[in-house]
Amino acid sequence: MWLFLVLFLPIVQGSYPLTAVSNAVSGPVRGSLTVQCRYEPGWETYQKWWCRGANWKNCRILVKTNGSGERAKGNQVSIQDNQKMHTFTVTMEELRWNDADTYWCGIEKSGTDLGVKVKVTIDPVTMQCHYGPEWETYVRSWCQDADLSSCNIVVQTTGSELKKNHVSINQKKCTFSMLIWGK
Repeated sequence: MWLFLVLFLPIVQGSYPLTAVSNAVSGPVRGSLTVQCRYEPGWETYQKWWCRGANWKNCRILVKTNGSGERAKGNQVSIQDNQKMHTFTVTMEELRWNDADTYWCGIEKSGTDLGVKVKVTIDPVTMQCHYGPEWETYVRSWCQDADLSSCNIVVQTTGSELKKNHVSINQKKCTFSMLIWGK
């Protein structure tokens, strides 16, 4: 009597031969961030891409290589393939709060493309304002307009800390700090 065991192992999309150096990256508002994706030898001449969306099969491609090592640019994003190092690098510039999302490193191939998920977050921004002790009893506020006469006050406080919407003020010894974060 012969007994055969047949084992079917599914190939998990994005787990091989493509990996992201980090599956979560962040950058500051108006700054930039870089993502590196590595691939196994044999994929050098294939087109690499960077897309945005929760599901990589339906995501919107933002930038794609042409199969060479040349840098390709899109709107505030670029991609470059270093074929000798088996790595492609994506750079996002002029980051905005709404850039926080799920993105994918991918390799285009016949059949189903390869893709690996990368979570992008935008770092909060901290600003400090210093004042003299004679201003200690005054209300501290932050507004989003350069003209103080028509200033739209976002947050203000007379205590030590206040949080409102996506801004907080923390007051300590002649300094108040504002922490601003996205939606």
